[in-house]
Amino acid sequence: MAHDSFTELLAAAQGGSDAAWAELLEPVAPKLVGYLRLRGSKDPEAAAGDVFVDVARNIEKFSGGREGFASWVFVIAHRRLIDEYRRQRARPDEVLTDEAVDHGLTLSAEEEALRSVSADAVAAMLSTLTAPQRDVIFLRIVGELSVEETARVLNRPISSVKALQRRGLAALKRQIQGIGVSR
Repeated sequence: MAHDSFTELLAAAQGGSDAAWAELLEPVAPKLVGYLRLRGSKDPEAAAGDVFVDVARNIEKFSGGREGFASWVFVIAHRRLIDEYRRQRARPDEVLTDEAVDHGLTLSAEEEALRSVSADAVAAMLSTLTAPQRDVIFLRIVGELSVEETARVLNRPISSVKALQRRGLAALKRQIQGIGVSR
């Protein structure tokens, strides 16, 4: 179902159309899961599901365009992450039993090692940034939000978001140049 305008799509989703919901959430979902994963959510897919439940509960309150919708979804996700961090600090990590692990979805040792090498290198570089710089970089790059949308999600002035992005990217550039990666 292709809608002529976002307003029509939103109205159809607010009216309960499954096709409209799918069309509304499809472009946001992969970015959202990536953002949640990079920000350290223990179960990014489940967290994204929880965000979408909040979106469904509150869709009647939303008004705005496609870009505003994406930033609204990321505001909800950001708040959910803060809640998750608080819960993680309040409870020790749970130990998974063999029954809790789905062996059909695990990677081979070689695949896991290759994936973790690059993931570890990226995580190490990102860990040197301040938390606000990481938030801005993740929302701008992974979430593909505009500066204005990122400012709204983080409740910061636009000038602050621009400065955090500039300093964060400059720090990453220095690290990349330091390990000898050329253009």
